[in-house]
Amino acid sequence: MKFHFRFSLQDPPFHIRLAVSTLSIFMASYIAPGVHLRDILAAFIVALVLAVFNITIKPMLILLTLPVTLFTFGIFLFVINALVILIAADLVNGFDVSGFWSALFYSFLVSVISGILHAIAQNLSQRTPPTRPQA
Repeated sequence: MKFHFRFSLQDPPFHIRLAVSTLSIFMASYIAPGVHLRDILAAFIVALVLAVFNITIKPMLILLTLPVTLFTFGIFLFVINALVILIAADLVNGFDVSGFWSALFYSFLVSVISGILHAIAQNLSQRTPPTRPQA
């Protein structure tokens, strides 16, 4: 029996992805109107909750909305992300989202910021450390 893992060898480890998600969630909360995070700990808890939701609930939502997602060339995935964010806001103390449109804009911001931070983290991990001259 073979096991297939979702992540390739080039994907960053879970703790790096979680840190990037936490920072993205925290940074986007300062930009998005209608979204309030109490502190960085709340952002970390939101990142954990969203990670669990992305593994469990989100694939079912994507499957149920596949025709709409295909018709909109994937843009409907932001609507799914907004719904997942609204669910997370109901569960996590210190994370408040005022409505659907705030969640939609917030999901877009988190995606953009996360993409930028992942690119920076990947660039930093591929750098070779400077060599010291041998004495």
